[in-house]
Amino acid sequence: MIIRDLENVKTVEWGNGLSRRFLLERDGMGYSVTDTTVRAGTKSRLEYRSHLEACYCIEGSGEVVSISGDSYPITPGRLYALDQHEAHYLIASPGADLRLVCVFSPALVGDERHDLDTDDFSQY
Repeated sequence: MIIRDLENVKTVEWGNGLSRRFLLERDGMGYSVTDTTVRAGTKSRLEYRSHLEACYCIEGSGEVVSISGDSYPITPGRLYALDQHEAHYLIASPGADLRLVCVFSPALVGDERHDLDTDDFSQY
């Protein structure tokens, strides 16, 4: 059995926020679970070529926008899943941080970070 508390998990500055990584590849579960904060007012160009990702919003608001321009509001109680490795924009509303519980399959190693200073979509 694995028991972890927020204050004791690996915290990674991923570019526009923090990712607290509860489960990683070394735990042998086959997936990762993160508690991710997206800073208020930020826009991130993201793509996961090696992972599928599902995100469940627990605080704040924002939107996820496909590269074709389709926009989907994110509010507490809403889940979105990137089941086709879609490149996307993740936008946090300006009033408050957006907080998501995210599941990655296969699992993250643990040190992955986004490079948001490139003109391309950041990926890992």
